[in-house]
Amino acid sequence: MDKVIDFFKSEFLGIAIWKYFLCLIIIMVGFVAKRIAAAVFLRMAKITEKTRVKFDNIIIIALSKPLEWAMSVGGIFAAIHILPIPTEPVNIAKFVDALFIVALVYLITWICVRLVEGFCNLWEEKAEKTKTKLDDQLVPIVRRSSKVFFYIIGVVLVLQNLGYSVVSLLAGFGIGGAALAFASKDAIANLFGSIIIFLDKPFQIGDWIEMGDIEGTVEDVGLRTIRLRTFANSLITIPNARFTNTAVNNWSRMKKRRIKMTIGVHCSASPEKIEELVLNIRKIITEDEKLHHDFFLVNLDKFGPYSLDIFIYCFTRTTNWAEFLQAKQEFMLNIMRAVYELGLDFAFPTQTVHVESLPNKAALD
Repeated sequence: MDKVIDFFKSEFLGIAIWKYFLCLIIIMVGFVAKRIAAAVFLRMAKITEKTRVKFDNIIIIALSKPLEWAMSVGGIFAAIHILPIPTEPVNIAKFVDALFIVALVYLITWICVRLVEGFCNLWEEKAEKTKTKLDDQLVPIVRRSSKVFFYIIGVVLVLQNLGYSVVSLLAGFGIGGAALAFASKDAIANLFGSIIIFLDKPFQIGDWIEMGDIEGTVEDVGLRTIRLRTFANSLITIPNARFTNTAVNNWSRMKKRRIKMTIGVHCSASPEKIEELVLNIRKIITEDEKLHHDFFLVNLDKFGPYSLDIFIYCFTRTTNWAEFLQAKQEFMLNIMRAVYELGLDFAFPTQTVHVESLPNKAALD
């Protein structure tokens, strides 16, 4: 026993052997505590999954990994502080303390980011169940901006605890602030453009919009750009600043689709037949459940060069393009049947040449 005690009292590199063993034990305790914490958080996660609210489950999941690693990191730093860390000629003890602070700030930032991710995922699930798509657009923006915010706060805290003056750094950055603002004017304009989009809500994800010569379906709304899927299946990225000074035509906001056409009936039709045809077309509209009945126009419009033109103006109830085309096709076929049932024909371009006289045979000879 005396030999064992003497062995532990002996020194290696100026440090007693028993301190090395104590450091090893503390590090092992830290890793064992990590395993225990993992088992505890796993058990707690299973319990919170059965509760009605999901906030407790989000918090447990967010805390689990960072706190598990905090056990190991804490054990390592506790073990290091048992050893006599030299302060001269280089202050290693101060450097170790700074590393500990950096690790602590990293773990706290990690927890905040995981909380943001968990709550945004919950928000995203609820947003999918709502009719409006504004919240669907806000979720990715809030997720990204919140993460960037916590990362910036973490970096500032690290620099501050490492001895750097954050105020001096910000003042130094302020010297080039004007040049930076000038260089990033487009980015700022895009940011304000995104704010205007969310406030005015001219469109939302999934809407079919047209802006100038660009037309397609909105796929994503970000802080800088909007992604538009064209009908040719290509993807167009548009800066948000463009939406602040350009008219946007939102086809998805239509409450009804318009049918506007002119049919030409042969000039040989009698006034009674034309009048009857007009009444029949009006009846077709009033009996068609796919068309609006509150307002429509069917009238003889003009005498064309080779036809009697009947003007038709009405609206379909659906705004879906495929359904609109189907309703329009059925309506036009019904008009054709009405024309043929009255014994009328559609007109087509014709010319009639009137010859007043023909030269006689003697003159031709």
